[in-house]
Amino acid sequence: MSEQILFKVTVDNITIEVPAGTTILQAARQIGGAVAPPAMCYYSKLQGSGGKCRTCLVEVSKGSEKDPRPMPKLVASCRTTVMDGMEVKNITSEKVVEARAGVVEFLLLNHPLDCPICDQAGECHLQDLSFEHGKADTRYEFQRRTFKKHDLGKNIQLHMTRCILCYRCVFTADQLTNKRVHGILDRGDHAEIATHIEKSLDNEFIGNVIDVCPVGALTDKTFRFKNRVWFLKPMDAHRDCPTCSGRVTLWNRGDEVYRVTARKDQWGEIEDTPDGKPGWICNTCRFDKKETADWTIEGPREISRQSVIAQGHYAGNIGTTKPNETFKAVNDGRAPHLLMDIHDESEVNQPNIHLGKIQGPSRGDTFNTNNTHKA
Repeated sequence: MSEQILFKVTVDNITIEVPAGTTILQAARQIGGAVAPPAMCYYSKLQGSGGKCRTCLVEVSKGSEKDPRPMPKLVASCRTTVMDGMEVKNITSEKVVEARAGVVEFLLLNHPLDCPICDQAGECHLQDLSFEHGKADTRYEFQRRTFKKHDLGKNIQLHMTRCILCYRCVFTADQLTNKRVHGILDRGDHAEIATHIEKSLDNEFIGNVIDVCPVGALTDKTFRFKNRVWFLKPMDAHRDCPTCSGRVTLWNRGDEVYRVTARKDQWGEIEDTPDGKPGWICNTCRFDKKETADWTIEGPREISRQSVIAQGHYAGNIGTTKPNETFKAVNDGRAPHLLMDIHDESEVNQPNIHLGKIQGPSRGDTFNTNNTHKA
């Protein structure tokens, strides 16, 4: 067995040794932190992904030990492999900072200001990218490109106006399903994700396109407008599923399961199973198993403290941190003037109705006395 060749590469003044063939982005991720460039289209579990969004551009100030000349232009770190002795600048390069701000501006040209109503808010990679690398204003003064919403089957809805054309969903359908029925139609500013003649996406693994989407373009119709992710408690769980890995994250509020997703790592990608395979999940686990009794609960999901979801104090193995303060303690010993049961005051807060089991968003008739969605 031949000895593995290691290349020494320096990213933002931090040196690491990686195997030959490793990309700059992969090497930077091994270092971690802010050294790793952002990536909106690259997905390590999907072959052929990357090279489209240009958010991972970096400056190569030294090509290699044998040829120390710098590369003349910024390069996509997800597509450029390292060379021995290569030196790379990411956040330490003014060129990269300026170029990345320009890329973010382009990605937001036609993107609607939907964050207050978008189900992806709170875990949207474009939100994070805009906050960290974008600008506070826009120079775009023309009419924005818009598309109609499309139902891609009974459980998935496409908001093409939010799409950044990262191709992740196309690669997912290509590599996980037997027959892909959606793709990119048209070109340039008219390009869009669509199915031919409004076909439905009904493959057993097609729900994974929701997990790989970095924005709110593909959403789970069973979760739409039900709740905000920062009000939910993410719990790791598993079940003995004959179709998929069965390893998921349940998003609960009390005993009610609002949605089920695959487990994701720190880069927002599907976690590998213990045997090293990608942890994709099937539609049955994702859309049909909405009871805690269907799952073996492992414990609270570890959430990055930088995430808005962490405001619920779901940290590591500690679980939910219940505040010790009472109303009297924080109100100088005074009792509240009025105590009322919100369920008595509002018909829209009935504890006997499980919103997680309702198909689509809840409406006024959901709370009628004759509704069929009671626990």
